[in-house]
Amino acid sequence: MIKIALMGHGVVGSGVAELLEDKSRELEHKAGETLSCAKILDLRDFPDTPYADRFTKDFNEIVSDSAIQIVVEAMGGLHPAYEFVKACLEKGKSVVTSNKELVAEKGSELLRLAKEKNVNFFFEASVGGGIPIIRPMHLCLAANQIDEIYGILNGTTNFILTKMIKEQMTFQDALLLAQKLGYAEKDPSADVDGVDACRKICILASLAFGRQIYPREVYTEGISKITLEDVEYAKNAGYAIKLIGQAKRLSKDKCCVLVSPAFVPIDNQLSGIDDVFNGVLIKGDAAGEVLFYGKGAGKLPTASAVVADIVHIAKSSHTSLSLTWEDSNADSVADISTYENAFYYRLRGSISPKKAEELWGPLTFLSRKGQPADEIAFLTGCMLQARAAAIEQKLGGQTEILGKIRLLA
Repeated sequence: MIKIALMGHGVVGSGVAELLEDKSRELEHKAGETLSCAKILDLRDFPDTPYADRFTKDFNEIVSDSAIQIVVEAMGGLHPAYEFVKACLEKGKSVVTSNKELVAEKGSELLRLAKEKNVNFFFEASVGGGIPIIRPMHLCLAANQIDEIYGILNGTTNFILTKMIKEQMTFQDALLLAQKLGYAEKDPSADVDGVDACRKICILASLAFGRQIYPREVYTEGISKITLEDVEYAKNAGYAIKLIGQAKRLSKDKCCVLVSPAFVPIDNQLSGIDDVFNGVLIKGDAAGEVLFYGKGAGKLPTASAVVADIVHIAKSSHTSLSLTWEDSNADSVADISTYENAFYYRLRGSISPKKAEELWGPLTFLSRKGQPADEIAFLTGCMLQARAAAIEQKLGGQTEILGKIRLLA
């Protein structure tokens, strides 16, 4: 029998407890041993659950119990999750987490500690919910050098943008609907400001490039400034607007990583991924382009990934050597000004198409129904971010930038 402790009985934690309870026979067959949830740490009481007698409010009951071999961290946030996870690893317990903030900020340290103690620190559920992506990257794609990753990493923002594209909802109305349906939190900033997607692309980039990529290094832009006018211009030009996380290898020691809205061409597979679904494209030098697609969040999809990690640990006799990356001292990501992109601009004011081309070079001008006489929209050629910023400084007070969105290369 393998005894498991669960820290946190919220959405994900309760889902893990349910799967361990309801699928005990199937999991025993797959793991080769009985998986028993021995302790559940939470400040609240849950007297109506079938495992009400296993709850504790004292972390020491978990960390000091030598019979507990695997600990699931489903608390969220950085503190005290980091301290608790570190203590468990130091005691020789394997840890499974769905906590993207923890992995994005402390991944290299916790992976190193797990290897020192010959246990495992697994986090399949931290990116993509129930979509298998972490294990395929370090095992199934082991023969590849991964040079680029990009995709839709946040289901909430994808739901909002889908409603704006398909039903012409305003951003605010789509956000309110997402909150009503439980896809967005009361405070939606982590989703709509791109913070959640940033943490996820940092984890994928760290694994792909072998060096810790910290969220503070990554240029991050959300979707709150996207308007229905932008959506219409994009649609008329053959694009869909998506919030995209991107990571690209530049050299042995440098990469570019960013999160921002992007015009995605309709012939790109990501353009048709709608609602709360996620899609991540990984480019390997041997396998080529591989797409991972599915529900990126939710109680049971995420709990499914956590339980899969538990089963993997139960079947393992040693630490995973392939799941690793080194610390980088926050110096791996190139400055945003050095990135190259084509851009969509929407301007209002006295600027003419001729003047715009004098500034940006050859442009593709866009149109929409009801376009005001003093509004122009266009797509630029590829240019350095620094050059785009310098051009904007030349516009003067008579021209207002209403919208600016990158094009997915």
